[in-house]
Amino acid sequence: MSSTELPGVRAAAAAAVAPTVSAVRVAEGERLRSVTLPGLTLTVRSRPPERTGLPPALFVHGLGGSSQNWSALMPLLQDVLDSEAVDLPGFGDSPPPDDGNYSVTGHARAVIRFLDAGERGPVHLFGNSLGGAVATRVAAVRPDLVRTLTLISPALPELRVQLSAAPTALLAVPGVVSLFARMSRDWSAEQRTRGVMALCYGDPARVSADAFRHAVAEMERRLALPYFWDAMARSARGIVDAYTLGGQHGLWRQAERVLAPVQLVYGGRDRLVSYRMARRASAAFRDARLLTLPDAGHVAMMEYPEAVAQAFRELLDECGGS
Repeated sequence: MSSTELPGVRAAAAAAVAPTVSAVRVAEGERLRSVTLPGLTLTVRSRPPERTGLPPALFVHGLGGSSQNWSALMPLLQDVLDSEAVDLPGFGDSPPPDDGNYSVTGHARAVIRFLDAGERGPVHLFGNSLGGAVATRVAAVRPDLVRTLTLISPALPELRVQLSAAPTALLAVPGVVSLFARMSRDWSAEQRTRGVMALCYGDPARVSADAFRHAVAEMERRLALPYFWDAMARSARGIVDAYTLGGQHGLWRQAERVLAPVQLVYGGRDRLVSYRMARRASAAFRDARLLTLPDAGHVAMMEYPEAVAQAFRELLDECGGS
């Protein structure tokens, strides 16, 4: 549902038997397919373009999210893009990677392997939160794969992390997931979903009744996955580790290496990535444009998809429409 989940569901170790998991939701006009690579299987959500020959795009979700996070934005761009959204390993409908690598580099490697296998690059690459960090790393190390880079509240290192982001960071601490599981075992899927929306949306009241119902169903589906919180904890640890990397592997240093034109989107009510980081990001990327949405939270592509789509269209026009 969102790019960040609240803690408090059963840990992977608590699942003694394989649960029955409901099918993932596919919106009207979308398609799902599975891509098998050595040691890795990825679920990919796509929306057929209005005509053939449109440039390819790939959308990468954030921590705890899935390809469904892009279902509001992709239809608004199907006249200019051939869009696909990937479920990162261990999220959405993608199973965990065989090597258990949930680092930012591991997720970036999965994206690179997918693009190389499909020979779809260079693509217009989109990333939100963790997906923004992943997309930044992909663009830095494989510039041949990226035409443009659109980053929505990217998880780039902050010296002063917001207090409201602390629960997500705590997931990286060994043993915390099991503790949350015990403390919140009586929480309903609806309660958890409301908590996630309060954290991720600038104004949760903007969520329609249908969207909320679908989000609760997705939360229930995730609660049945025996590996979901292990993937959450390891990916959260991967973000923390990426924040501490220095030298050429540091995310800010890699941002400086990105050659592709960049569209940045920040929300004024973001409780997970500080609005103040917009200025630093604008200075770090050598060819950046900035869209600030004062009323948006952490998932602007879900709250204000029309504004994000318009910003990308303007970027695309600058690049000659391809």
